[in-house]
Amino acid sequence: MKRSVKGLLVGAIVLAIAGGLGARIVKQRAHQQEMLASARPAPAALELAPGDLVVARRVEVARTIAVSGGLKAVTSAVVKAKVPAEVKSLAVREGDTVKAGQTIGQLDTTELDWRLRQAEQTAASSRAQLDIARRALDNNRALVAQGFISATALDTSVSNEAAAQANVLAANAAVELARKARADARLVAPIAGIVSQRHVQPGERVPVDARLVEIVDLARIELEAALAPEDVVDVQVGQAARLAVDGFAAPVAASVARINPSAQAGTRAVLVYLALDAQPGLRQGLFARGTIALRGQSVLAAPVSAVRVDQASPYVLALVDGHIVQRPVTLGVRGETLVDGRAEAVVQLLSGVAEGATLVRGSVGAVRDGTPARLTGAAAVATAR
Repeated sequence: MKRSVKGLLVGAIVLAIAGGLGARIVKQRAHQQEMLASARPAPAALELAPGDLVVARRVEVARTIAVSGGLKAVTSAVVKAKVPAEVKSLAVREGDTVKAGQTIGQLDTTELDWRLRQAEQTAASSRAQLDIARRALDNNRALVAQGFISATALDTSVSNEAAAQANVLAANAAVELARKARADARLVAPIAGIVSQRHVQPGERVPVDARLVEIVDLARIELEAALAPEDVVDVQVGQAARLAVDGFAAPVAASVARINPSAQAGTRAVLVYLALDAQPGLRQGLFARGTIALRGQSVLAAPVSAVRVDQASPYVLALVDGHIVQRPVTLGVRGETLVDGRAEAVVQLLSGVAEGATLVRGSVGAVRDGTPARLTGAAAVATAR
């Protein structure tokens, strides 16, 4: 019994000594880590130029709707073959300028000339038959008056004369139709403009309504854009728009000219037509994209470039007391306004920052929350909480 008590006392003493040594070791390691942390140099401050910052302020934002589509000439025409014939000549090619009423080609009229001659001969024969019927009617009237024939025979003569007269009218109409067909063989430009396509060559035989030449008038160009029903509600005739057209460095001004009263089957989209201001070089078929400016409203906004969306929710980086602070924001309407004298896309800030807050643009790149920052250059931007 005495030996077991003595063993327990020895074990307790050993454990106490081991525990004291362990606590001392842990305390020494913590002290060493504190010393290392204090010895590390402070992170360098991020240098920001005035152009890297922007102040959130209340501005007049014009809400916009994006549009895109191909350009089309308001006035265009297609010259088609009105009669089946062989193309005898075609004097215009793509890019040629034509005037309204100008002769641009000719179809072969050989068959049409013979048909006109046939119709004229038929008409002459009908007139001769009418003369015979009229003389017979006059003779029968005299015979009835003298009592040599009955009134029934006279009625027959009257009917024959009426039929002969109707045949003459029909033959004359056939002559006019044949003359019109021969006149239709002359190809005439219906509008003034520029030839955009030539579909046939001389020597080809074309059927009725075959497309021969297309003409466009580039004096008036418009954009045909399809908008969703919820967007077209706010669009009105006369609203201004700015379009980026393929091949043009500067945007082209436009305005809403017409709105289609019917929606397209299937997509339920509504076509909106934008009239472009006259510009040298505009061509039918060029692709354009841009925005329609709707009614403006005063909102607290910041450039879209200052809003970051690389996380689950959008946020901005604000410069507060010499440090970069990450602040989540709630976004509203988008639009365009003048920022530092130039047009820039902005977005409404519903919450997250106050008016006057200094924000870091996205051009600075990724920056950690809490990073020290300072301004460089002669200009300075006041920071705000």
